[in-house]
Amino acid sequence: MTDADALVGAFGRLDPHAADPGGVRVVRAPGRVNLIGEHTDYNEGFVLPIAIDLGISIALVPTDDRHVTLTLAANDSTEGFELDAIGPRTGRWIDYVAGTAWAMAEAGLPVRGFRGLLASDLPQDAGLSSSAALELASALALSGGAEPPVDRMTLARVAQRGENEHVGVACGLMDQFASAFGQAGCALLLDCRSLEHRAVPLALEEVALVVTDSGSPRRLEQSAYNERRAQCDAAVAAIATREPGVRSLREVTPAMLDAASGTMSPVLERRARHVVEENARVLATVAALEAGDLVAVGRLFDASHASLRDLYEVSSPELDALVEIAGAVPGVLGARLTGAGFGGCTITLVRRDAVGRLSAVIEASYPARTGLTPRVFEVGAARGAEVVRGPA
Repeated sequence: MTDADALVGAFGRLDPHAADPGGVRVVRAPGRVNLIGEHTDYNEGFVLPIAIDLGISIALVPTDDRHVTLTLAANDSTEGFELDAIGPRTGRWIDYVAGTAWAMAEAGLPVRGFRGLLASDLPQDAGLSSSAALELASALALSGGAEPPVDRMTLARVAQRGENEHVGVACGLMDQFASAFGQAGCALLLDCRSLEHRAVPLALEEVALVVTDSGSPRRLEQSAYNERRAQCDAAVAAIATREPGVRSLREVTPAMLDAASGTMSPVLERRARHVVEENARVLATVAALEAGDLVAVGRLFDASHASLRDLYEVSSPELDALVEIAGAVPGVLGARLTGAGFGGCTITLVRRDAVGRLSAVIEASYPARTGLTPRVFEVGAARGAEVVRGPA
């Protein structure tokens, strides 16, 4: 987690107007790891993410000039835009900030200009939702370094709209929801149709959640993500010819899918089957967690990865290699890709006494198989977006 005092000090050295630490505000938003429930969110299904203890922090000074200027602490690059003339997307990281500002204004929320310094300990393009973390941190910064005057679900949906309509990624709500609602020590079960949600306590005394960054970056805007979403819509349309009440894959049962399989292409049938079965796996995982059956959770992780690899076809050789390597390590209960796929990370459930062994085996075996360097780290469930240092 980025140290707020260090970030304020760095901002003061960068911006003379921020030399008085008492006038600087700090906001933070976490990334997320999805334990299970991949590509179900935009199909009105179930997801089970956690907000993680890695994220994005912004030190800022609010201004009244309707201009946003934001510098990256990692490389001192600076971007900006006018709140009253945001314009089209540019293809750069500032689009996520500008899109959030646009969506907030569209929702009637007040936005202020600011000068800020952004620091992140969250790997980008790794499938840990650095985009949603940036959007939620930006929403707090655009509110003057204070909590916006809306409930958290509204804020998450506003941030999602900014990514959908300004950045151009047809993401579901899960990432923004997790970053907004994170709870320490808990996963979050979200019904993406009703938006009902609840915390699911994680008993991690004897097991750990280990994320491995494959080193193969995920460029979601250029991926087949939007194509998969369109394929799901086409599968729904085919099933609805037999089942007129069906409006999303959420309503589809395995029997309904079997009966309608002849009305769609094999590709559409595979996409739909993954979503239908993945929804069931989410609920089974919640039940297993609540029963303390972590072996069952591991089996569900493995089944989810196989489905994402074979039915939804969003894995990659690098992700498959990480899952295979982890699966051969004694003490590993299960592993799967996490996030949309097409590169990024895996999540592994492993007994605590085997974490060091898992890391060593991955670091020894994975580069030889792929030519890439992995990054292995344990994550915990953390709080959601917050004002770390507010108005004096």
